[in-house]
Amino acid sequence: MRMTKRNILFFIIIIALVYFLGTYQLPYYIQKPGGANALNPIVEVADGFESEGDMHLVTVSGLQATPIQYVLAKIFSYHDILPLDQVFPEGISQDDYMHAQLQVMESSQEAATVVAYEAAGEEITIDYQGVYVVSVVDGMPAEGKLETGDRIVGIDGQEVRESADLIQYVDDKKAGDTVLIEFVREEEAMEAEIMLEEFSDLDNRVGIGISLVTDRDVTVDRDIQFTSGNIGGPSAGLMFTLEIYDQLTEEDITKGHEIAGTGEIDYDGNVLRIGGIDKKIVAADKEGIDIFFAPNENGAANSNYEIAKKTAEEIGTDMQVIPVDTFEDALRFLEEMKE
Repeated sequence: MRMTKRNILFFIIIIALVYFLGTYQLPYYIQKPGGANALNPIVEVADGFESEGDMHLVTVSGLQATPIQYVLAKIFSYHDILPLDQVFPEGISQDDYMHAQLQVMESSQEAATVVAYEAAGEEITIDYQGVYVVSVVDGMPAEGKLETGDRIVGIDGQEVRESADLIQYVDDKKAGDTVLIEFVREEEAMEAEIMLEEFSDLDNRVGIGISLVTDRDVTVDRDIQFTSGNIGGPSAGLMFTLEIYDQLTEEDITKGHEIAGTGEIDYDGNVLRIGGIDKKIVAADKEGIDIFFAPNENGAANSNYEIAKKTAEEIGTDMQVIPVDTFEDALRFLEEMKE
């Protein structure tokens, strides 16, 4: 074929168009089914027991949309297209958001460790160190006064041992009130006066504009290691707890089954609502999961369990979807389950 200037120009235009459609980032975020990863390689308890089956961590995949990805998300089921500002809070960059999600994942692993070790009767010690600042929202009162990594230990002369202490204290205040925050930065004790503001996105609750997690020092007799990589967020809490418990105890609670689920776990063993459960059902079904635990939310309307059950019916899966409100609910089901 003879290459003319016109042909060369045509090819350049085609290449430029393909590049644009595949790389230009739109102000939208796509969420779609991710994977269902076995937890054995991710969680390792020292001298832990092995099981015939597997516990699985289920994920939702997310990315900023390009024109091609936007069109594909319109075509495929269980792909959500969200405005970017609905995913990443105003004033927080995507990097800061992902850092915060990884910190929340660490907190989730810690809660799972506490619940599982206590349930298994293993020795565990918890030392509360205060509240760790995960991120500071741009333009909010804490900007320029607190930084990521600061450890808050007091407010108005009252000790702060965990995040609930700070949240409950601030909830009793009103916009315009000033609080004195005591914190530690790089081993130096510091103080900052910060005025509270209302947050319209949070039902007009007042705050200073930080995200936080409790800084605990958890010590266990049997060492535990997590290698979750870049997976963030709290939603693997229940499955982490079950995997840790399974490795701590001689009885094989999987009984040869492939088990997945989702739900944030708190330090009392309660299983809390998460997002994207319809996509997690699709991901688990593709992996051949037998049993899926879903947060029941005490039977609330439109609960995670109700959405999960509806999705399972829509895709025609044979996977059992089990409602749970606590870690004990899930454990009881597994203990009573047949081989």
